[in-house]
Amino acid sequence: MTDYPRDLIGYADNRPNVVWPGGARLALNFVMNYEEGSEASILDGDPGPEAGLLEGTTGVPAGQRDMNAESIYEFGSRVGFWRLMRLFAEAQIPLTVFACALALERNPAAVAAIKAAGHDICCHGWRWEKHWLLSEAEERDHIARAIASLERTMGSRPLGWYCRTGPSANTRRLLVEEGGFLYDSDAYNDELPYWDMRHGRPHLVVPYTMDVNDSKFANPAGYSSGRDFFDYLKASFDTLLREATEQGRGAMMSVGLHMRLAGRPGRAAALREFMHYARAHAGVWFCNRIDIARHWVATQPPGET
Repeated sequence: MTDYPRDLIGYADNRPNVVWPGGARLALNFVMNYEEGSEASILDGDPGPEAGLLEGTTGVPAGQRDMNAESIYEFGSRVGFWRLMRLFAEAQIPLTVFACALALERNPAAVAAIKAAGHDICCHGWRWEKHWLLSEAEERDHIARAIASLERTMGSRPLGWYCRTGPSANTRRLLVEEGGFLYDSDAYNDELPYWDMRHGRPHLVVPYTMDVNDSKFANPAGYSSGRDFFDYLKASFDTLLREATEQGRGAMMSVGLHMRLAGRPGRAAALREFMHYARAHAGVWFCNRIDIARHWVATQPPGET
């Protein structure tokens, strides 16, 4: 039988007995994707304009600037970012920023605000680009450029990594090769962290989410209103907290946000309502993503999960 590189089993029905800090049953992590200023752009030498995660498409062809797309992305950094930052400050909830390095270089005010708030950074690439289109050499170079850039803007290197939409077949091996990452989130195959042992040393994976994610506002089959978003957030939260309580072991929930999407007033209202709903429950650990990774390393070392 030939080697099959996928793991279709995972923890199966033997989930690890996780106890989060303070005895919490649910680790809840909010993620703000900071991409604006690093997306595909004629101005940056790309062959065509950005077409992903927009309110709508204009059909502007390759070789021309899409002024509407650029303007929608600019809303994210000019307005949406600040609205979300105010919401998290009001609720006193920590936030992980999936940060594209070039995007932060282009907004020093946002960098200062993230530092002042104490939110943690997970590297979202040098640019908001599709890593599976890069050669191995290009990808290695872009990872190095992203690390160096975030060291300059944020004052320290990133310890987490997350590609746009998904990694290439080489990404995780290159991260392990680089040696400085504590975890990556390029996975959607579980609801708890796990160890990947395939690349010479144990590497931690903290899975992310595509379903509890405001990107569905840009999907015709996804959320059509803030109420849809709130209802799905609440149902996910209630189910995970109930299961964790009944099973006597910890669960994890990620919430994916984009400044140009969740930062719109009608959607931000739904997010605010959910944040206060979650705040009203006991047994919830509101945490940064790096907190989850460090707790897992300390309490669930390789070979024990």
